[in-house]
Amino acid sequence: MKPSIRDSGRGPGRVRTRFIMYSRCPYDPGTVRMTQIPAASSSGDVPGMGRRQFMNLLTFGSVTGVALGALYPVVNYFIPPRPAGGGGGTTAKDASGNGVTLSGWLADHKEGDRSLVQGLKGDPTYLVVEGPEAIGNYGINAICTHLGCVVPWNSGANKFMCPCHGSQYDATGKVVRGPAPLSLALAHVSVENDNVFLSQWTETDFRTGDKPWWV
Repeated sequence: MKPSIRDSGRGPGRVRTRFIMYSRCPYDPGTVRMTQIPAASSSGDVPGMGRRQFMNLLTFGSVTGVALGALYPVVNYFIPPRPAGGGGGTTAKDASGNGVTLSGWLADHKEGDRSLVQGLKGDPTYLVVEGPEAIGNYGINAICTHLGCVVPWNSGANKFMCPCHGSQYDATGKVVRGPAPLSLALAHVSVENDNVFLSQWTETDFRTGDKPWWV
């Protein structure tokens, strides 16, 4: 059996259709069967997939870039400071997430002041201003040793006083009233090129003469 092909349609712009005709054969009795096969459309009828995909990728990339740029400051604020400085310390950061400088801190905080920075592992830590041109070589972790509240500094009483359950600590963070069982943790404070760094305190607690419980 040999099929014959006919071409229907003449002239430009018309859809070309091929007809494949099968003649009778002993194994397929009946009339002639005709199968219609549409010819392929010209490449100009359908937009190129490559161009469409390129435009989609370009749009997606632009939107993603804008979104990531807007989220970066928010995410960066919640990430604990990374170790920095020659001594392996962690950069102290202010409430806005900016690195703390000695000159800038002393310009805004007077002698006797105890204000918070973001310290080791992101914990709130007090810097102690000891004079017009100096801060203490230790910082005081503000996390209460009772149930983990952030203990505020009461300048009038010259104490750290926890409002949750009444625990109190002296100006160095030593516990003077329960129910807190331990003094506030310490951290070393150092200054390099005007930048303030905090590092782990591992030696004897100068306030009690004991080994540091937080190590």
